[in-house]
Amino acid sequence: MTTEINTTLRDQALFYPSPLKEFWQAFAHNKGAVAGLLFMLLILFCALFAPWVAPFDPSEQFRDALLTPPAWLEGGQTRFLLGTDELGRDLLSRLIHGARLSLLIGLASVLLSLIPGILLGLVAGFFPRLLGPSIMRLMDIMLALPSLLLAVAIVAILGPGLINTVIAIAIVSLPSYVRLTRAAVMGELGRDYVTAARLAGASLPRLMFVTVLPNCMAPLIVQATLSFSSAILDAAALGFLGLGVQPPTPEWGTMLASARDYIERAWWVVSLPGLTILLSVLAINLMGDGLRDALDPKLKNAQ
Repeated sequence: MTTEINTTLRDQALFYPSPLKEFWQAFAHNKGAVAGLLFMLLILFCALFAPWVAPFDPSEQFRDALLTPPAWLEGGQTRFLLGTDELGRDLLSRLIHGARLSLLIGLASVLLSLIPGILLGLVAGFFPRLLGPSIMRLMDIMLALPSLLLAVAIVAILGPGLINTVIAIAIVSLPSYVRLTRAAVMGELGRDYVTAARLAGASLPRLMFVTVLPNCMAPLIVQATLSFSSAILDAAALGFLGLGVQPPTPEWGTMLASARDYIERAWWVVSLPGLTILLSVLAINLMGDGLRDALDPKLKNAQ
């Protein structure tokens, strides 16, 4: 009898894949998401090991090689694969070190908006008559303002700099997390498992953080991924306007701002940072689509 039970359990384990394997199969079904993941792994590798991967220091100036074109163009030098900027700094080194800063801004801003957004969304969902209306009206007011304009206003009040840029982007991203968490909580509160937890005497914190929140994380993970790309774009926009990270710190938006006067005579100084931003945001958005497909049961069944 024991042998038959073990055989049945083993057959079921072979028939039903593990959750991680099932997730990867659904994610890998989206080829664009896999391509975006590979590109972001490359960017992450360059960001983590920038001092060893970059051929030069990002602030080192080569006065004899101002605005040198990329190595494959006429007049290019093999030691500067992507050319140099107006001060003779190696573009490849600055792009690699800029990846570290851009990813840091994206990660920090997502965490700073995700955690309070989840807390406010849980409160608004569990107290729809007492605290929910005031929280949601505040979020509506924030959503009524253009995100970039609100970020510019916040940075103008706090002052330019890395930390203030992260704070501004986090505040701008907050309403989407609050609304999404509240909607997910409202959809879960009427389910049987929540009613059973209430009848079992579960406390309010346990209901919020142990019973309901884990079942709301799938859309929040997708939103966090998409917000990561938005944070990179917002950081680049603030840097381009001179309100973000200040030069000579290598940051993609700041590189665009300092090179806009040379767009006609040295296109690579502007095009390469812009292309890096474009590819990074595209890769993250493709990953977000893959995560949505892998985490949504309806989309997985449709595949």
